[in-house]
Amino acid sequence: MSARRPEVDLSDLLERVGEGAARHRERRPGEPGGRQPLHTLYVPADRFDERTTSEFGAEALRLLGRHAADGAAIALAFEVDARVAEPTRARVEAKLRREPVEDVRIDFEDGYGVRPDEDEDRDAERTAAAVLASRRDGSLPPFVGVRVKSFADGGEARSLRTLARFLGTLTDGAAALPEGFAVTFPKVVTSEHVAIFAEALGRLESGLGLGEGTLRMEVQVETPPSVLDDEGTVAAPRIVEAAGGRLAGMHFGVFDYTASLGLMPWEQRLDHPANDFARFAIQVALAGTGVRVSDGSTNVVPASDETRDVRAAWRVHASHVRHSLESGFVQGWDLHPSHLVSRYATVYGWLLPHLDDAVTRVRAWRERSAAAEGVLDEPATVSSLLRYLRFVVSSGAAEQAEVLERSGLTRDELVPGRAG
Repeated sequence: MSARRPEVDLSDLLERVGEGAARHRERRPGEPGGRQPLHTLYVPADRFDERTTSEFGAEALRLLGRHAADGAAIALAFEVDARVAEPTRARVEAKLRREPVEDVRIDFEDGYGVRPDEDEDRDAERTAAAVLASRRDGSLPPFVGVRVKSFADGGEARSLRTLARFLGTLTDGAAALPEGFAVTFPKVVTSEHVAIFAEALGRLESGLGLGEGTLRMEVQVETPPSVLDDEGTVAAPRIVEAAGGRLAGMHFGVFDYTASLGLMPWEQRLDHPANDFARFAIQVALAGTGVRVSDGSTNVVPASDETRDVRAAWRVHASHVRHSLESGFVQGWDLHPSHLVSRYATVYGWLLPHLDDAVTRVRAWRERSAAAEGVLDEPATVSSLLRYLRFVVSSGAAEQAEVLERSGLTRDELVPGRAG
């Protein structure tokens, strides 16, 4: 007997489903293609020149050789699984020789301070010229940018003047901006300031003859209103909207944020629970929007060149980097050459123990064979495994050829659209 079908027109509901899905895709288009850097190195503008990143790399290599000369030292210094300590050290050394800095931000804000206008004008032009020189000699990191002063501190005129001077020099000496260029906008207290800054970027683009949307921005989350707005809702969506399509990332500022909450100085640390609350709120709000989140920095550096002091600083930084990684934040800020060693050693030491399991499970999924090691992976877990393998390659923890061979993936499966 055939089932009775009611004579009801549902076509309008299906149209509304499609409209809702389209709105969702517009708001949350998915993860952006391309590589996300593991870190952003902040360097005060008065200390930046064309040799800076090379010098940071050379000093990091010296620290690695002096204070972590073999796998056993890596295991001890960074709490890396002994089974992967040797390959971790080898990958760290290779990384420091090949590309010690992935992202550098020339800082005209807190790290630079307030100076006479003629001094900051001169530094804006000089650092832009240094970027051009580094670009010519091949030492410029794949990502680079400038942090200007905050509107919240009354520095809006100086902020825009510095940016205009920097960009003017940069575009005078090159046909186009560096591909990974971004402008960092700190201490957001209202989304209106974000909208004004985004509009200023548009006018600078026009004045410099740059294509529309060329100037990308990052917002720093360093104040309570940039986490929860005045109505008690998560501020990130309004900040994204205010940026008018220019927002590439939101970077968390540990020390300004914890100070604004009234935490005591010894509690101003990356892994404080108050920071976790803020980061997780931003993480949920931005998931799928294409705006990436970066964690903040560690202010502990070696007190001397004695091994005990260097390793003590490394252990603090490594614990913070692991905390970020375990929470889903693969990027953070670095401030010192020692941080390059502990950043890469911790990331690689965290990734490599899982490589054998991941390639086995992905191969089983791809070949539709029996469950690997008794695990029946859901499609969402397979997506996570693929994300992990892509991160292993983009981070430098393993070579692409090795991962392709062991997993059975094709290059397009491993790096779709050349994404990192």
